[in-house]
Amino acid sequence: QVQLVESGGGLVQPGGSLRLSCAASGSIFSIYVMGWYRQAPGKQREWVAAISRGGSTNYADSVKGRFTISRDNAKNTIYLQLNSLKPEDTAVYYCNAVPFADQYWGQGTQVTVSS
Repeated sequence: QVQLVESGGGLVQPGGSLRLSCAASGSIFSIYVMGWYRQAPGKQREWVAAISRGGSTNYADSVKGRFTISRDNAKNTIYLQLNSLKPEDTAVYYCNAVPFADQYWGQGTQVTVSS
């Protein structure tokens, strides 16, 4: 059974940076397009970024130019570099396949942007 474990979140000031990681216990990355999602308090979960097996990327308009998704298939890990963070980026961040599969949701990692 594949498990996804997110890490790297924390508290950061506006304008700061974080790097999130998502490690998979199985070879999911060789099969799926992978992505990052986030859920802010009181809001629905939303898609943030995606990366194909070949490395093609796509981003939500709200993060384009500030966030960068990458993957290391050999390590079964994907990353999300968050730069120029804003308070509205505060959320729990999750990784999953694109489109997502319910069985792959992990515990997420909290990102809080506040002064």
